[in-house]
Amino acid sequence: MSARDWLGARLTTRPGEVRRQLAVATWRRSKDGRIYARMAFDAAPLLEYVEHTRTRTGERVTVTHVVGAALARAIRDVPEVRARVVLGRIVEFDACDIGFAVDIDDGNDLAPACVRAADQKTPADIARELNSTVTGLRSGTDSGHRLMSSIAANLPWWTLRPVLGFAGLLVSGFGYDAFGLRGFPLGSAFVSNVGSLGLDEGFLAPLPFARVPLYLAIGAIQDAPVVVDGAVAVRPQIVLVATADHRLVDGAHAGQIIQVLRELLADPAVMDEPRLPATDQS
Repeated sequence: MSARDWLGARLTTRPGEVRRQLAVATWRRSKDGRIYARMAFDAAPLLEYVEHTRTRTGERVTVTHVVGAALARAIRDVPEVRARVVLGRIVEFDACDIGFAVDIDDGNDLAPACVRAADQKTPADIARELNSTVTGLRSGTDSGHRLMSSIAANLPWWTLRPVLGFAGLLVSGFGYDAFGLRGFPLGSAFVSNVGSLGLDEGFLAPLPFARVPLYLAIGAIQDAPVVVDGAVAVRPQIVLVATADHRLVDGAHAGQIIQVLRELLADPAVMDEPRLPATDQS
């Protein structure tokens, strides 16, 4: 292959190749600060709530929807973490939007689906909204995802990094719609269910492009020995792993968020009452 052919080479059409090339253009060697947290929860109340809510509403509510609703309320209660860095300045997000990872083509591709103002919605509301979006993404009828994938597939590889940098500033920094993406495409926090991929737990790699301060990975639910009323019992357990931007999130913030998550996931039914925007609360 000549130098000209090599420089102008397009991405191949093998499954997942666009995503892999975007990853190469996105991440450099890690230099920035990250903070990590791992939390193990009793999943019994969560599983009971999911089953009951599916029967009651007819919606295909999952653990992911419930955790996403809880995370939205957690970042609402800890607003310091709901921010991004733009041109060296910390800028707050106006809303508690939650992005969700959607696997496409048997996991060979990923796409974000964002629920706006998720803190004001019940888990069933989130399921209803997400299920419609996911259908479009997986069927290939989502025009935004098609446009973004087409742009990435047809750009020479050596242009991807600067294009992603510009797109990140425009879309995720300032919130403009562009390149097939809505403004703030991953929301103000992002959730991925790695348990559905067969992983007990996982640490998500932040996307600099997205300027998201907090990522939460949901692990597989497994039986584990726990102490209940002074005796050892076997209970279903779920592990959540958070990755956060240490410029915006510190240990105190992480502790506050974990406390909110523990309370909500121990009694998910409290999220069946949607919360009004802060300006409308007495």
